[in-house]
Amino acid sequence: MSNGCSTARSARTGKGATSRPCRPSPPPNSPNRPLIREESMATVYLVRHGKAAAAFDEDHDPPLDRIGSRQALVMADLLGPKGPMPLITSPMRRTRETATALENVWGSPARVEPRVSEVPSPTEDLKARREWLTGFMEGTWSDPSAADLAGWRRDLIAAIEEIEEDTVVSSHFVAINTIVGHLTGEDRVTHFRPDNCSVTVIRRTADGWTLVERGREVETEVL
Repeated sequence: MSNGCSTARSARTGKGATSRPCRPSPPPNSPNRPLIREESMATVYLVRHGKAAAAFDEDHDPPLDRIGSRQALVMADLLGPKGPMPLITSPMRRTRETATALENVWGSPARVEPRVSEVPSPTEDLKARREWLTGFMEGTWSDPSAADLAGWRRDLIAAIEEIEEDTVVSSHFVAINTIVGHLTGEDRVTHFRPDNCSVTVIRRTADGWTLVERGREVETEVL
């Protein structure tokens, strides 16, 4: 096997002659070695779903309303030129319908990933769900009341950290806050307010995951 050195035959004598001194390849940590960190990079676009047709205390799994559908189309206009790329969605209707806008642009289906779904509530009663979520979103992950959600949080973060290439993830308000909070060391459950179809950007490099940009924030009521 060649060691990177080359030899040339003399044009006048036909005898082999060394054309240049043999130089070994630089060691892996040498400053003269080409960088390959780009191979380890992955950009993830965290998209909050479009506006739902019902509030958290009105429907367990609402679709998008007409405004939400238009928001999804605007989001697809923004991200479409960056693809095609893998598309992951929560199993909830509003996130799947949001992802549909990009499915139509790229001509490929989204992969449904339950781990990026909305935060699970401890009750199915719609009124009680709203009261619980309001209190939970005002708290921190250190609160004893958040202990039951440690598994959901761990699985959500694992689902994101498994991503190895540029990907769009259609997810939820609390889930996006949880991912960003994990990267920034923020203990508050809600530390920013991503608007419907806003795009939060995170990136994986050889040094780990980092926040690139928070998505556009909402000024109105979230629930």
